[in-house]
Amino acid sequence: MDFETAKYSRESACSVGLVKYRKGKPVDSWYSLIRPPSLYIRPDFTEIHGLTVDDVRDAPTFADLWDSSIRPFVGSLPLGAHNAPFDMGVLRAVLEWYDLPVPQLSYFCTLALARRVWPELESHALTRLGETFGIVYEAHNALDDARTCGAIACLAAEKFGRKTLKGLIGAAGLGLREI
Repeated sequence: MDFETAKYSRESACSVGLVKYRKGKPVDSWYSLIRPPSLYIRPDFTEIHGLTVDDVRDAPTFADLWDSSIRPFVGSLPLGAHNAPFDMGVLRAVLEWYDLPVPQLSYFCTLALARRVWPELESHALTRLGETFGIVYEAHNALDDARTCGAIACLAAEKFGRKTLKGLIGAAGLGLREI
């Protein structure tokens, strides 16, 4: 899972990307622009992710997407995100902003995972990991970031010789967290 935001406040999600992985392969994906509660995107954020107010003006709100698309896509699967405290913070913030119940979902952080699996790397930023492992993607595009995050988890599982997420997380000495 990956979110892009319009400004520093976490409820300002302006796009979301989700990719499902099974047996080390992406099997489904979902992406949407999101109209943030305040129709404003900081110019410096536009420089990062390329999204403008014109892009999100007619997009659905997070509340419009949650029950119809995001929640059914996620189901009961654990979420993975690179720097998961940020993305899970965005998820919690938009749920609370729209007064939606916060579900019991587990998640793991691929940044923490990468630090455990490849401690010798100078940087564990998603862009640097992509470069290191030959993953070509558009950084700060929520769908591409989510896909790359999943690819990093799959590479870590391969390095540890694990076939399940539970086995990978255990081998890395990490645990699943709850939102």
